[in-house]
Amino acid sequence: MSRLRAQIPLAAALLAIGLVGCSAAPAPTARPAASPEPPPATTPAPRVASGSAPGETFAVGVRQLKLNRDGDRPLPVTVWYPARGGAGDAPRRGATAATGRFPVVVFSHGLGGRPADYAALLTRWTAAGFVVAAPTFPHTSRGTDTNVLDVLNQPADVSYVLDQVLALDTKAGDPLRGRLATDRVAAAGHSAGGVTTIGLFTAGRDARLDAGVVFAGTALGVGTAFAGAAAPQLFVHGEADEVVQYAAGKAVYDAVPWPKAMLSLPDGDHGRALLSDGAALRVVSDTTVDFLRWTLYGDEKARARIPGDAARGGIATLDDRL
Repeated sequence: MSRLRAQIPLAAALLAIGLVGCSAAPAPTARPAASPEPPPATTPAPRVASGSAPGETFAVGVRQLKLNRDGDRPLPVTVWYPARGGAGDAPRRGATAATGRFPVVVFSHGLGGRPADYAALLTRWTAAGFVVAAPTFPHTSRGTDTNVLDVLNQPADVSYVLDQVLALDTKAGDPLRGRLATDRVAAAGHSAGGVTTIGLFTAGRDARLDAGVVFAGTALGVGTAFAGAAAPQLFVHGEADEVVQYAAGKAVYDAVPWPKAMLSLPDGDHGRALLSDGAALRVVSDTTVDFLRWTLYGDEKARARIPGDAARGGIATLDDRL
């Protein structure tokens, strides 16, 4: 693939740490490079105005978009959205969108994964009042050549997906017309998707992004030159991660120049808490939901709940610099 040839040295670094998704076998990890000095902060505070997140829990609707960037990068997108109906019901295809304007979170899966693998977490975000758009990447999803080098193309894929999803807000006849808060957008991702997400705030900075959530990510291949307006970041990493060393994720976190927090799970692996229900998922879900409520709705009460969310059950610790 021609886009990759100039980036092979960077991609080799990704291969060196054995960057794989949760469903793949563990690979050897390398000692992370020393953490660089963090660049100076661009602005001291988030740019989203103060407000209140919805107090209700929504039903969840789901739909699929068939997208293709440049004609040779098919990007089917699963979109979960707040819907009318009974909260707690299974996601329903074609459900009528709930009344309101909802912030958008774009989520990037890990190598060998697919969006549906993360439904336990992502539908909780949706029920809390967020539209979640999750592309299936053409070379790193399950059933493809799982080419880790293609991770370097994925930040541009995500920006393209955002173009198309946000355009639905003004598309005549679309079920999500008038339902998207297009000025309140975050990016999130796991493992290779965490690399993708970091890239959206560094070399591939997408200026529309107000916040980021990085699960078990590393900056190898995309760097730590964080750029643009302040965008708070929440890192989530298992200290027993067998694929991406905890120290590698912590090094990236240390380089973030903006408001930030790191949720660490002492017994956490590379991502089981994201894929199955349980106490760890509840802690991760509650903490990330309140982080998104604060950064995308401007809800200061949600910000105040984050330390308590993280401490529940003694499962995790929180380095809070928000």
